[in-house]
Amino acid sequence: MTGVAAARAETTTMAYSTVLYEKIDRVAKITLNRPKYRNAQSTILLKELDRAFAAAAEDPGVHVIILAGAGDHFSSGHDLGTPDERADSASYINVRGLKDRHWKSWEVFLDNTLRWRDLPKATIAQVQGYCIFGGYMFASAMDLIVAADDAMFLPSLTQYFSAPWDVGVRKAKEILFQSRFVDAREAERLGLVNTVVPRADLESATMALAAKIAESDEYQLRMVKFAVNQAQDAMGFRTAVRNAHSHHFLARMPAYNKWDKGEDTKVRRLPGVEQAIRKLTTKK
Repeated sequence: MTGVAAARAETTTMAYSTVLYEKIDRVAKITLNRPKYRNAQSTILLKELDRAFAAAAEDPGVHVIILAGAGDHFSSGHDLGTPDERADSASYINVRGLKDRHWKSWEVFLDNTLRWRDLPKATIAQVQGYCIFGGYMFASAMDLIVAADDAMFLPSLTQYFSAPWDVGVRKAKEILFQSRFVDAREAERLGLVNTVVPRADLESATMALAAKIAESDEYQLRMVKFAVNQAQDAMGFRTAVRNAHSHHFLARMPAYNKWDKGEDTKVRRLPGVEQAIRKLTTKK
């Protein structure tokens, strides 16, 4: 056996309930595994994802980490109230009071995502279908993005707000002002996505890229990544993202106040997502 087939022969796995973890030669593949809910990001998923990233980061045999999503979509974003999330007393959706909600938001969305951005290994997002709000956060925090030709990206003023850095200030305003999807080809032109491949080739193309990167010296990879991220931070990235969390929270306060009063707690889609989906439907 050669190539991916040989690598798969050396696969090891770790057990989680909402993510899948595989180690394939020098590549760790972490898969969001809630396809029934389009990989909506429950609090349990966020905790398990953090554990999986930590395991990959601490494994000296791992040089590259792939983040993928099971099923038709990479991630539909934050969990707005699936039965599992509502039943979890520790979930973000069950937090009440602005002070506690702000602290929890900072912890599970902002600090987590910044930490994943700075993992000491090369990271690749493998994106198909919808990549919405929180899903966009996950993908944009990875070093590289390989997208299927059906991938649809929807950024917003989320807790980890990287859009101006991902696509440039003017383009970010144009997209965010309209709350519209960015398809895979546009994302590639804007520099958000590194490469676009047919959906059928997504897994093999991502693994092939990861295998090529994994041939590089691990220490050299780490130093290059740190140098690039720190250059971005010197231009204000980390400060801007942390400051934007406050803007996100202020924008969401009317909805949070309703939640605290027991009103409007069952939201199927956030307004910006509803607007973007409606535009897609209108085009068809």
